Amino acid sequence: MNDFAGTSTLIRLALRRDRVLLPVWILVFVSMAAGSAKASIDLYPDVASRVEAANTSNSSPALVSLYGRIFDPSSLGELSLFKLTAFGALLVGLLGAMLVVRHTRAEEESGRLELLSAGVLGRYAALTSALVVSAGTVVVLGLLTALSLIGTGLPAAGSFAFGLTWIVAGLAFAGVGALAAQLTEGARTANGITAVVLGVSYILRAAGDSASDGGTAWISWLSPIGWAQQIRAYAGDRWLVALLPLALLGLLVTAAFALLRRRDVGAGLVRPRPGPATGAASLRSPLALAWRLHRGSLYAWGAGFLLLGFVVGNIASNVEGFVTSDSARDMVEKLGGVNGITDAFLSTEMGMLGLLASAFGIQAALRLRSEETALRAEPLLATGVSRYQWLASHVLMALLGTGVLVLVGGLGSGISSGASLGNMGRQVPRMLAAAAVQLPAIWLVTALVVLLFGLAPKLVIGAWALFGAFVLIGQFGPLFDLPQGLMDVSPYAHTPRLPGGDFSATPVVVLAAIAAALLLTGATTFRRRDIG
Repeated sequence: MNDFAGTSTLIRLALRRDRVLLPVWILVFVSMAAGSAKASIDLYPDVASRVEAANTSNSSPALVSLYGRIFDPSSLGELSLFKLTAFGALLVGLLGAMLVVRHTRAEEESGRLELLSAGVLGRYAALTSALVVSAGTVVVLGLLTALSLIGTGLPAAGSFAFGLTWIVAGLAFAGVGALAAQLTEGARTANGITAVVLGVSYILRAAGDSASDGGTAWISWLSPIGWAQQIRAYAGDRWLVALLPLALLGLLVTAAFALLRRRDVGAGLVRPRPGPATGAASLRSPLALAWRLHRGSLYAWGAGFLLLGFVVGNIASNVEGFVTSDSARDMVEKLGGVNGITDAFLSTEMGMLGLLASAFGIQAALRLRSEETALRAEPLLATGVSRYQWLASHVLMALLGTGVLVLVGGLGSGISSGASLGNMGRQVPRMLAAAAVQLPAIWLVTALVVLLFGLAPKLVIGAWALFGAFVLIGQFGPLFDLPQGLMDVSPYAHTPRLPGGDFSATPVVVLAAIAAALLLTGATTFRRRDIG
């Protein structure tokens, strides 16, 4: 039998399974780029304002390490999108890798691929179909992004170069995901390996870009994200640099196919370490088991939030110089909802931390469904553990985990901004409060996952689609002057804008009450439905 037999069937199956997720994520990325470009065109009307803003950004090590260097200070396109070049490549790379893992290792872990392999299905079919779906997604995403940027008035060549930046990053890390899927028996571990590679790549790029003397700038060339950034969209459009991540893709895919021949279906090349014969005393409750399952990702997310909080706080001391024109100040204040330019920036960034924490909440709550479909929930429920206990253990980890993340991010930004502004005693409690008010909206989104899990478990992945819609409405509604009624659909629109804004307890209480009602409804419906 041909090793690639059944590839087209698996491609159609994958596209059917992701028929909601893929369009939503493509729409999120395209809208993010187009919205940033549209908002920036009026902010920097002349070359002088662009050069001043670009020089201010390039002189801030925190900004350069976070977003990258602006290579052409006079370029409107680069100034408009420099925040989305390296950081956007990171996100697209994560999407490309996770799609490959989702349709390879996750399918093996669940046992579905073994059932399909009993039919006419070649050994390479699953990996090939996953790579095709992942590559097709990032290519469509990059092309639509380029067309949307052209539609905002930016040059066509630079727009396609920017789209290529995202495409090659997504393809390179799709190769990383393909290789990681051969090494381990668990999809979560494979995604963890990919996340570590992404993190190291971003850190290498940041270290090279922020080198003050230029002597260690070569470090950026050790990173696939650095390669993508060196295409320099709107600042020279160096197309040949794209060959580097494409060559890496070829090497990784070749290695992945070679390793695939050396292992059995469902097995990884790195065998998991056997556990003890008897469980520890610390695992004698559903909550203890849930903590054991979630703690690894919580530690990793927590470290990232602390680091991001420090970077955001450090940038706050330079934001006055970066936002020079009156229109730019109005835009930042519009996004932040407050009058003080520094507080507006911090308020906006706290909102972004809230969105990131929501992603963790969704991921943690989705563990309910993965435990159920992997048949690990049923043996637990066959003991003295009730459905409410099992559900509550994972939900509690999701709710408390998001709380820890935003507070850690708020603490880091408070310490960093307080040290930069010379008033740490005042800034730390203000930033902790700004982080805490994000929680009701985050918990409401997490509660939507629980509601879908109880009512329609097969549609629970649709929580990501709802999250994407909330992000689009919340982030770009003020920029595009959307009707207030539409913007109010997003729970994030009702979060008080702190620090610096007016605090009202009413929206916080209402959001928390809605979240509680959704959680109760989800728990009740789960109690009444069949497992599986």
